[in-house]
Amino acid sequence: MKGEKHLYRKNFTLIIIFLILTSFFLVIGLLLAYNLTTKNVENEFSSKKIDVLDQTLASYNNFFQNKIPQISFYQGFLDSSLVSKYADTILFNFPFVERLVFYDTNISNHQILDGIRVNSFSMGPKTVYQFGREMPADSIVMFKDSSSVGLSLNAADEFNKMAVKFAGFIESADTTKALSSEDIFKIAYNISSGKITYMNIPRAEELRIFKDLMFKDQDSSLVYEQDLITFFLDPYQLKIKNTHPELYANIVIKPLVYESLDNNPGENVTETPLPGALADYKLYFSSHKGFLKHEINIRFLPVAISLLIIYITLILIAYLIFRNLHINSKMFELQYDFINNLTHEFKTPVSVIKIAGNNIRSARQLSDRERLHYGKILDEEADKLNDMMNMLLSFTQIENKAINLKEETIDMETFCQNIIDAYQIRYPAFIIRYRIEMAAYFKGDPVLLRSIFQNLIDNAYKYSFHEKKELDILIEKVKKNIVFTFTDQGIGIKASELENIFKKFYRIQSQYNQQGSIGLGLAFCKELVNFMKGTIAVRSVEGKGSEFKIILPMVNDLSVAKH
Repeated sequence: MKGEKHLYRKNFTLIIIFLILTSFFLVIGLLLAYNLTTKNVENEFSSKKIDVLDQTLASYNNFFQNKIPQISFYQGFLDSSLVSKYADTILFNFPFVERLVFYDTNISNHQILDGIRVNSFSMGPKTVYQFGREMPADSIVMFKDSSSVGLSLNAADEFNKMAVKFAGFIESADTTKALSSEDIFKIAYNISSGKITYMNIPRAEELRIFKDLMFKDQDSSLVYEQDLITFFLDPYQLKIKNTHPELYANIVIKPLVYESLDNNPGENVTETPLPGALADYKLYFSSHKGFLKHEINIRFLPVAISLLIIYITLILIAYLIFRNLHINSKMFELQYDFINNLTHEFKTPVSVIKIAGNNIRSARQLSDRERLHYGKILDEEADKLNDMMNMLLSFTQIENKAINLKEETIDMETFCQNIIDAYQIRYPAFIIRYRIEMAAYFKGDPVLLRSIFQNLIDNAYKYSFHEKKELDILIEKVKKNIVFTFTDQGIGIKASELENIFKKFYRIQSQYNQQGSIGLGLAFCKELVNFMKGTIAVRSVEGKGSEFKIILPMVNDLSVAKH
């Protein structure tokens, strides 16, 4: 009848559920992370354009805030040579400035032909110069008041606008107060599409004089100098600084009214207007979705790797739990088999002893033959129990290092012959041969060495074919070691079992192992060999036999050649 299979509760279902849930959350985490990364990149595509705008306009802002106001340092005394040098500097450092027009302006109460006159206040250009890249020499002077040709409307347009603004300010200005920043901007600047006109800021005393000129009748006044320059700008010459090349594949300057006719759904587009004199233009940003996808993937990769590391860590933890459960399961099975086999091994001699005892007790009279027979049975079964108890006790003592190695000089010839004689009495059909080469004597613990021999001889007998129970023992000296080789012609051991046979409670399942075993024999041998600072190894071919080789160090060279 097949024995009931006892299973260790492994809870593999929980591990599988854990793996499924972990994998599910990994997928959800990766999807959410990818979507969030995509949203983040798209949001940055719309917001980071301000950084590009700031960097692109850095030179324009420097020009507007620092270079233009330098005109006021001359306090109206710029002449053609000085303004030429100033223009060269501007044109060289700021490519977006296409050309400059300089109005050398006079303010007085004199009658003028070109300019504006409000009451007695006159403001008109004395000379007009223009400067540009590769400007022909005959084109530099646009107007002189001494010439018979008047100032053209085109050349006078910016001057007139600025003069009207300045006259209007003088008309309503409170000259008792200092100029505010707002007043300075009104007086000094006129900004229109592609043009910035700047006039040097007059001093407070000059403002009072100009107001008197406008509202008081006076004799012919002095002529006051003012400098006025118009800068013509080309927005397309702005140097675009793409501070986020990972987001923007293309950045160009377009008119503010520009609308792309190619409404490509695979294209991401955003824009931002330029300020001030460039307000009719905008920065136009575009990137193909594939371009942004590359950036999304780059940003998503570290997140994905982090999630995968967490996932692998959890899988590793699950594996360690599974391995622990597997080991516990194996230990449970070994423990269960050990208890069953140990019970069986003890039960058999106990039953035999009990039967013999009952026969002796129930017999009215025993002959000498019967007495000897029952005495032999009781003695043999008691020896079996004693051997098993000694093995268990010795195993525990060796594992706990609770015994000491007793070294004695062992005559190997006598040692082997005594063991073989004992086995031939028990198993007459068991043929044991031994050969000793250069190792007649060995200094070691005879009790431990006998236990090794007995376990290996028992195994050779137990796992040999019925018709071929033979064992060859070779004892030889190799360098400073003594080597014991046990070679049988038994059933052999599977290659897959070789790494397990020296484990405690491990039993090879075969038809030759049905009578039971507690799985300690070879494990006990290995512990004994290790205790004696030696090594044990096995070679086996299934169906042909096994060879166990034990190497023990020789404490002193006591060996003598034996023939």
